[in-house]
Amino acid sequence: MNNNTEKYYNSKQGRLPLFISDRLDICDPVLAFDKIMEEIGIEKYLKPEPLHKMGRPGYNRVNMLKTILFGFMDTGYASLRELEDRCRVNLRYMYLMDQETPSYRAFSYFINEEIKESAQDIFKAVISYIQAAEGIDLQHLYIDGSKFEANANKYTWVWKKATEKSRYRLFDKITTLLTEMNETLAYTGLKIETNTEYTPDSLEAILSRYDFVCHIDENTFVYGRGHRKSREQRYYERLKEYIEKLSEYVEKIQICGPERNSYAKTDHDATFMRMKKDYMGNDQLLPAYNIQIGVADEYIAVADVMQYRSDMDCFVPLMEKFHELYGFYPRYPVADAGYGSFNNYLFCHEHGMEKFMKFPMYKKETTDEKYHDDPFRAVNFETDSEGDLICPNGRKFHFAYRKAVKGNQYGRQEEYYTCEDCSGCPYAERCKKTEKNRTVRINAELSSMHQEVLENLQSIHGALLRMNRSIQAEGTFGIIKYDRWYKRIVRRGQESVRLELFLVSIGHNLYKFHNKQKRQREVA
Repeated sequence: MNNNTEKYYNSKQGRLPLFISDRLDICDPVLAFDKIMEEIGIEKYLKPEPLHKMGRPGYNRVNMLKTILFGFMDTGYASLRELEDRCRVNLRYMYLMDQETPSYRAFSYFINEEIKESAQDIFKAVISYIQAAEGIDLQHLYIDGSKFEANANKYTWVWKKATEKSRYRLFDKITTLLTEMNETLAYTGLKIETNTEYTPDSLEAILSRYDFVCHIDENTFVYGRGHRKSREQRYYERLKEYIEKLSEYVEKIQICGPERNSYAKTDHDATFMRMKKDYMGNDQLLPAYNIQIGVADEYIAVADVMQYRSDMDCFVPLMEKFHELYGFYPRYPVADAGYGSFNNYLFCHEHGMEKFMKFPMYKKETTDEKYHDDPFRAVNFETDSEGDLICPNGRKFHFAYRKAVKGNQYGRQEEYYTCEDCSGCPYAERCKKTEKNRTVRINAELSSMHQEVLENLQSIHGALLRMNRSIQAEGTFGIIKYDRWYKRIVRRGQESVRLELFLVSIGHNLYKFHNKQKRQREVA
């Protein structure tokens, strides 16, 4: 075989240029990203370096921060092992790291130790930079939520109600045991007080007292075949077992807290929720977090991680987070029917926000004429000069009582009215379902709020806002999930998930900003 050195020769020798930036295109996204970071002054969001540092010199912390943020901008979610690999082979990441190659462990430590506390500040700095460059309108905020599956095992659930039932069954067993112990202690004159409920501390005191009275020594306990346990040993061991079990139940209830009904054993902050896509195919609840975002001009202006299963409970915390970031509340918060409730409407009224959130029956109210014009709905009843409700048969409804709505934070009450006489009514079959006089419940304040929402949403401004909400808020989740393939939470714990969400949101905003700037240059 002839050795043709001119055709097959490759010297693998060094070549010019020496600077990596010279190999990148002038419009490369990493150069635009680096310029933004320099103008923001990203280094001020890092912790101050210790005066006396042991060990070998670490990597450049500013470069590490830039590399991590660019990873989230580049791919949606930056896997730490992929970051390590890109720093070895990708010119963009080599440019940011000055050809240093940190390991994935170094990136993990840096995120947890350096970025965790300042992630929200970095998010605010990026959105402030984009607002100054493009004039983002933060008064119009489009809100939406989506449930993301947590990084927790599927069958590790703990149900609060089931735990409470088991705890009360254990109380009965404890009472039975203490009664038996009292019978054996009758000759001593000592009596253990029994109750309907117990605490681990009180049972520990009973156990120590029983130990002292009966002179129990655990070293003399017998176990196994051929050994017969004494009565005192059996009582002592059973009570100790009950104390451990009760402590376990108390811990589980405390982890759930007053506002949750479940949690996962492998991620205590994750709540079991019903997901839209049941890939398991058995209609099973999955551990998840409720991710809430507020979008302004296609950028994520606010984001937070919630443990609530319903979006209604997420609106007020999200608005408080917005106020924490910007110092004011948006004038036009726009959301779907999952957010329309008395509490949220009242919160909007108290803080100067217009009501543009649909209520649950909005679609039926606006599209179903038969339902809207139904004369037997209480809201369609006429009123006489005295303010009494008059049904289609001309009968009066008299005030019966007022009842507080369960779980309402603002003390909302509903008024119940009962018809004076429904006997012989020709409309009875259409008007009521029982033989008794019909009772209706009315909240005039909520009805007036619904009417205000209808007027707002059916105006020209409201129609434009509804259209934009479906494009911007739902479109943002579409980009995050299906264009950039971030569909599941990676970290565990609510604070770690919030850090992850801020990093993903920063990457999304930088990604959108660069694309817009690129399109404007192409048009020009």
